Amino acid sequence: MALPEFRSPISRAVAPVLAGLGFFAVLGLIMWGIAALMAGEQAQTTTFTPDRLPVGNVDQWATSIDANGPVLFPGLGTTSGERTIVLDHNGTDSERGWVVYYAFPADRDVTCAIEQIVGTDTFTDCDGRTISIDDLAPPTNGEYPIIEDRVALYIDLGERANDVTTTNAG
Repeated sequence: MALPEFRSPISRAVAPVLAGLGFFAVLGLIMWGIAALMAGEQAQTTTFTPDRLPVGNVDQWATSIDANGPVLFPGLGTTSGERTIVLDHNGTDSERGWVVYYAFPADRDVTCAIEQIVGTDTFTDCDGRTISIDDLAPPTNGEYPIIEDRVALYIDLGERANDVTTTNAG
């Protein structure tokens, strides 16, 4: 069976354009379906952040914390900023003594944010009290420091509290 031939110049010009538009319309619908399917899967996750926060070189961070006090990392893994953590280092060995706390007092909840007194390891809480780093809340979701290859410092943000005893760098 022979394909029909278009005789008028207008039909010969319009037919390929309509075929091309039809092709791109079908391709667009296929792409939209794939995007909708992928977006539906992502909506089920609670966070788009990785399980580990790369902090940097252990020697440089230990020196900085020893000189300037602990470091606050605000809003990790959340869009509301409710998981702010404090990284501290104790001792002279840069590979040991790393500790993570939440940035609110242990006797208050997450709504009582702290502010660091610059260059120290003391803080002011929401009630105006001056508190030390030891008064901050310990992590309950398994956040802990990790050292890899004796050089790289990470903070595990996952909820694997049972693994703390086997891989804790502190």
